[in-house]
Parts: sequence; C-alpha cells; structure tokens
Amino acid sequence: MDDAEVMIGPVNLAARVDEALAVQALAFGLDADEIAVRRHIVLRHLLNPGARAYGATTPEGKLVGFVYGMPNDRGHWWSTVVEAYLRATGTVDWLDDSFVITELHVHPDYQGRGVGRELITTITDESAQPRSILSAIDTDSPARGLYRSLGYEDLARQVHFPSAVRPYAVMGASLPLKRRN
Repeated sequence: MDDAEVMIGPVNLAARVDEALAVQALAFGLDADEIAVRRHIVLRHLLNPGARAYGATTPEGKLVGFVYGMPNDRGHWWSTVVEAYLRATGTVDWLDDSFVITELHVHPDYQGRGVGRELITTITDESAQPRSILSAIDTDSPARGLYRSLGYEDLARQVHFPSAVRPYAVMGASLPLKRRN
C-alpha cells in the first residue's frame, strides 16, 4: 500500500457503522435518507454467518475506508436480483461457493493510494470460498479499473436494482486475487 499511515485490520463495523456510512456517503454521494436506509441494511448483513469487515484507519483511529462481505447465499436479496442476469449470460453458477464483497468504500482523500486494493485483497485472502463476486456501477470508473486489475471480470452488465438509478455490473474473480507484479 502506498500510504504507510493507514492501517488495515479487522473492524467492528456494527460499532463503527456511522463512521463507515459517513465515508460511504462521501465516496458514493449518498444523502441523509439513503444513509438511514443503508444503516439498517449494514447492521442486518453483519448478522449473516461468515460476515467479516475490515477497516482502514489513520494513526489517530479515524476510519477512512472499509470493506465487508460474506459467503454468498442465493436466498439473499442481492442474489435474487442478479440471478436472472447471470442466468442470461450463462454465469449463474457464480452465485454458489463465492464470497460476495457487499461494500467497499474509501474516503476521497485516501483514494488512489492503494487503500481499496489492500482492503479487498485482505478480506478475500481470508475467504474459504474459491471465488469472489461483487456489483459495481456499470461505468468506466476507478473502482471498476481496480476490480479488473485484481482479476474481476464482467459476469453481467446493465443490471438494474430496484431503487438504484444507475445500472450495475456484476463481476467475479477467482481467489486469491491478482497482485501487482
């Protein structure tokens, strides 16, 4: 990681959910109403078997990034939405035996320093599943560039989630994720 002042490690995301959502609001452009909805979702997700979270903190203890995820479960809302899209592309088997990256966000002041890369590789390195899946806004963005550099490939594009204005892409990668040469 390029920023030696940021430490990556396990984080009690339930205890720091408001800090994490403040980072997500800045990184993802969320308003107060969206944050309130996501707060309940994050806390519910963390109760799932195998759910894990890592944070990026400054020496002062400020949370500047986080990632969380869990083994995928076809019964979860996200899987039920993406299943038809994956079935259409012949990749529906990715919903089985995969670790899903539920959220990954880095404060804008810390983006481009390797923080997101370190968060996602750290959490997936701990996975018992042989692959990982995630969804990202379906646009050419730094986040999608990061995911591609780690080995994620598009499984389905133009995925529409209820309540989301922009379409998403579902991406998958074999684990362990690729490292820089």
